[in-house]
Amino acid sequence: MDLGIRGRRAVVCGGSKGLGFAAARSLAREGVDLTLVARSHETLRVAAQQLIDETGVKVETVSADLGTAEGRSEVLAKAGVVDILVANPGIRQVPDDFRTLTREAWDGWMEAHFYSSLELIRAVVPGMTTRGFGRIVNMSVSFIKFPQVGFAPSHAARLALTGAIAAMARELIARNVVINSVCPGLFETDALITNLHGHAARGNTTFEAIVEDRLRHCPAGRFADPAECGDLIAFLCSAQNGFMTAQNIVNDGGVYQGLF
Repeated sequence: MDLGIRGRRAVVCGGSKGLGFAAARSLAREGVDLTLVARSHETLRVAAQQLIDETGVKVETVSADLGTAEGRSEVLAKAGVVDILVANPGIRQVPDDFRTLTREAWDGWMEAHFYSSLELIRAVVPGMTTRGFGRIVNMSVSFIKFPQVGFAPSHAARLALTGAIAAMARELIARNVVINSVCPGLFETDALITNLHGHAARGNTTFEAIVEDRLRHCPAGRFADPAECGDLIAFLCSAQNGFMTAQNIVNDGGVYQGLF
């Protein structure tokens, strides 16, 4: 299936590894030119070269902290025309006791998971509406559907962004600009493996026991391949997807048991 986006330009945040890289690869395979954003210059360089070698698309990189206005400005200046934005802060929280968190800590999570993506979306939308095409995908987490103890700051910031997106998306769809959120569960990335090792250490158990516990609660019985998320994102960015907007699409192997 030709997704109809060959020659478009995409900014993929957190695009050097994990699900961000998977999204970039799926878009590149559709002929989309890329601007990859991450903090590590070397990781970006390796990721960009891999995509160029595999697909031949144009790939630029920006090493920047999207949690700062300066970082966001640098990305937008380098990217130029943006037809597709994958907003992905790439920051994961370790469990915290909300009783001990300072106001500064809460503000930090709002900056990382709310303002960073919101400001990028606000910056690219005018050009998208003028050109009559725009696809924005917000990378969230499946846990926004069933918040977990210990992750209050992350949930608060992500849910704030979800609400803002729902309102903006309904205003923009008439100009062929759609915004959706992908809410992935357990995908086999370096971040997941590191996170599970951390859980094992904090719980005084083994990594294998943590993996067994996670899979016991996953009807699919496995961790997902990042490409399964990347291809979903590519479809959401496709020319065919002009009618679905403001949705929070859970991609977690059946862990979330709610109907809506």
